[in-house]
Amino acid sequence: MNRPPRWLPYIFAAGAVLWLVELTRFAAYLVAPAGRDVLKQALVEGGIKGNLNSTLTTESILIFFLGTTAVVLHGAAYYGLKRLRVWGWITAVFVSAAWSVVIVGIPVLVFLLRRSTREAYGLR
Repeated sequence: MNRPPRWLPYIFAAGAVLWLVELTRFAAYLVAPAGRDVLKQALVEGGIKGNLNSTLTTESILIFFLGTTAVVLHGAAYYGLKRLRVWGWITAVFVSAAWSVVIVGIPVLVFLLRRSTREAYGLR
């Protein structure tokens, strides 16, 4: 039986720590009045014209949900890979695929949607 690399679970543990740090940073922005003002200003500059407080609340809930989901998935992959369980491997594959979409897929999509790229392929 092949033995998996010992370092593999620690990559997913590092991902969980990364997301926990990001969630903590975002929570600090929300708690601080100056941080909320910065976030509201970013919404205004992004073109939001409605109620900024409700938009910020909705966006914050979404960010915390997605961040917590990322932490849980990374943690599940870590513990599953440490115990050599099939569900740990499946979770690790899912998390890796999601990172591939974010790191590779989004920049490629942005490139494909640029006007110059569309025009090069005969699209308007």
